[in-house]
Amino acid sequence: MQCRRHIPGFAFSLVFVLSYFTNKFVLSVLKFTYPTLFQGWQTFIGAVLLLLSGKLGWVEMSFITSFCCRSSAVSWLPASLLFVGNIYAGSRALSRLDIPFFFTLQNSSHVVTYFITTALHREKHKTHQLKTISMGLMLLSAVNLPLWDPQVDRSAYLWAVCHLLCAGAYKAFEFHKSSNLSDCEQYCINCLFSVLVLALAAHPTGDLTGALEFPSLYSGVFHCGCGASALLGFLLLLVTVKLKRGLSSEHVGIWIFISKVTAMSLSPLVFTVNINTSSFVCVLMGLVGEALLVFSDRDSQLG
Repeated sequence: MQCRRHIPGFAFSLVFVLSYFTNKFVLSVLKFTYPTLFQGWQTFIGAVLLLLSGKLGWVEMSFITSFCCRSSAVSWLPASLLFVGNIYAGSRALSRLDIPFFFTLQNSSHVVTYFITTALHREKHKTHQLKTISMGLMLLSAVNLPLWDPQVDRSAYLWAVCHLLCAGAYKAFEFHKSSNLSDCEQYCINCLFSVLVLALAAHPTGDLTGALEFPSLYSGVFHCGCGASALLGFLLLLVTVKLKRGLSSEHVGIWIFISKVTAMSLSPLVFTVNINTSSFVCVLMGLVGEALLVFSDRDSQLG
């Protein structure tokens, strides 16, 4: 009985790791570095599957028929714009950064979220000391990582900064704005908006013409990888919604942390990871910071 309670968490971790590994494989191993097409494909499939699931009654999707929810959908578009920036920049960064480095930088989005939410509320409140230490460690690890990366790629880190800024602002928008939309509805709007924006940007960015010359365009491995990435992205959404409904925010944070640690630990077995002692310390510092953040959220809730 005790093990059954953890099934959603284990399912989330499994899909989380498989999703990131599949994306990394397509982006870095196959070198399909055309994010407008890759992310556009993922969000298109995600939107189709969500709409189909809503039609079948598997998930709540009432924003299409309800006038109130349609108004909420329009007001959600600024978040959708941040979502596009998040996945586009994240795809660029993940294609050039090892997974441990990518997550170390991504953790700094918590710091961005904190400062934006604090500025929006415009009120001084006492921050838990443990939370201050955790954000300091995550920020310190992210700042020092490019200095110790044995194969530093400046453009990769620039895209990573754009990614964490968009991710942090997106989370802050979620916290600040009350919405009648469910998580699935929000994600569907994000997907539909992303498909439109990325489709329009495919030609100006050169991705469309570049993809036509992609060596593995007609490879079965490439098509299987793209199909798996889209399906895993949809499954990750479903297990995330299931996890949030069944567990407290504290336990959700713990499972996300476990999933990241698992992905970072297994990535050297699957991909080539260039890491030295100094960069490993930065990665470890970022993990300690995120672990302290999870515990600080628990303490603040108990208090």
